[in-house]
Amino acid sequence: MIPTPTRSATLVAVALAALPALPVLAEGEIHRVAIHVDESDPQVMNMALNNVANLTRHYEALGDEVMVELVTYGPGLLMLMAGESPVEDRISAMSLEYENLSFAACGNTHRAMSDRAGTEIPLVDEAKMVPSGVVRLIELQEEGYAYIRP
Repeated sequence: MIPTPTRSATLVAVALAALPALPVLAEGEIHRVAIHVDESDPQVMNMALNNVANLTRHYEALGDEVMVELVTYGPGLLMLMAGESPVEDRISAMSLEYENLSFAACGNTHRAMSDRAGTEIPLVDEAKMVPSGVVRLIELQEEGYAYIRP
């Protein structure tokens, strides 16, 4: 004979089924950060790169990931200029160490600087050209990226 549930056991089962699902703590959350550099000051550039390293260590320690896009425009494009950047070696090293890091160079700034120089200004290999640095920052924020300006 199969035992039948008691009235109290049935009520508990019905009550549990009626409860909304409890939120499950998400492990491995992905954070997104846009870092803005528009100054030619090496201290600002190094602070931005320090931010990348610190963010990455922090979130990895929590079991999370962080995606970082460093966007340069105006005088900050110096950061991504091959042979001119005061942080070029550090960018190369960090790009190898941090898969979560990308660099965006403002196409408007690059075009204006190249026109003034009378030649195409080379960028570091790690840089990807975007049409506009300002527009890229807006797009990233609309995609949920946190905005940091060191």
